[in-house]
Amino acid sequence: MAHHKMLLCALFAVFLAFGSLSSTVQASDPELTSDFFVPEGKVAADLDGAFFTNTTLENVQPNLNSAFATVTPVNQNVFPALTGLGISSALIQFPPGTVNPPHTHPRGTELLYVIEGILSVGLVDTTQKLFTQTLLPGDLFVFPKGLVHFQINLDQWKSVKAVVGFSSSNPGLISLPSTLFGKSMISSEVLQKSFNVTADVIDKLKAAQV
Repeated sequence: MAHHKMLLCALFAVFLAFGSLSSTVQASDPELTSDFFVPEGKVAADLDGAFFTNTTLENVQPNLNSAFATVTPVNQNVFPALTGLGISSALIQFPPGTVNPPHTHPRGTELLYVIEGILSVGLVDTTQKLFTQTLLPGDLFVFPKGLVHFQINLDQWKSVKAVVGFSSSNPGLISLPSTLFGKSMISSEVLQKSFNVTADVIDKLKAAQV
């Protein structure tokens, strides 16, 4: 029960903070012409409070066998009531030593709230300047829309938990490692010339994404 109360407080803090980003919200998602999104084949009168409720974050456990953080998104794909509202969320759990690799959200600003643990974060702006910070429980950090950013738990013994809010109901995700060296299937020749490295380096990076 205490865990759920803490998570609810964290979510409320993130969403409250997004109240100051109303202009960004309107710029990220199409404006609704109704009170809320109604799924195809339904009418508003058919819906009840369950439509506005989502339990995705209940009892979510991190993957302890991965070097990466466990990210559990709550966007319009899993919570249709968010559609068109310009907001979504995610729970990020960092077992000891794990990272959320460099990535971007092309359609939304991200506001991160640390629930427990100490989290190191960074973002890179369009001038290639790196901004880093060490966050403690209760701290907020904002990642502007479209900028490359990352988070890492440098503690080898303690876990970190954070909740994020986005200024879009579907902010999107572009993970740089998997995009460049994984499923996008960019040719090795392009990558080799772009990074000015030998073919064997690109082969190793591609193999690491399999």
